[in-house]
Amino acid sequence: VELERTSYEFRKNVVTIYHVGSKQVIAMIEVVSSGNKASNREFRRFLDKSLNVVECGVHLLVIDLYPPTPRDPDGIHGAIWSELGDDTYHAPANKPLTLASYCSGEMPRAFVEPIAVGDELPLMPLFINQDQYVNVPLAQTYDAALEGSADELVVALQQTLPQ
Repeated sequence: VELERTSYEFRKNVVTIYHVGSKQVIAMIEVVSSGNKASNREFRRFLDKSLNVVECGVHLLVIDLYPPTPRDPDGIHGAIWSELGDDTYHAPANKPLTLASYCSGEMPRAFVEPIAVGDELPLMPLFINQDQYVNVPLAQTYDAALEGSADELVVALQQTLPQ
């Protein structure tokens, strides 16, 4: 018997940032896919990877533009933060999508921006060390990606968006 893999398992939704001198990973940007939330196994894999990244001293920006599921009723940040030891976060009902930037360290910190469909994507901090970050221009990046895409892709994406 051969297990068939779904296509989303092989997609890469991660940007990795390395220190110029040491070539050590210092930060990552992770775009949550529908596949990350599709099953208990995939959700656990995503959660474990996120926790390992933060606990190993790598700063992490998570972009979760998918609605919460039974596995993450308070969004992906609620699940990650709970696993890190604090289960007090509750996502606002009117802003169910989550952008979260984690500053790793002995006492991890999180900068969370709940958003809703239709909200403009804000600048989000991506930490490069304990005291410094760069702002990631999410809206401008999304717009630039659309401008560089084929017309058919733009039309297809626009048709999937709620009106």
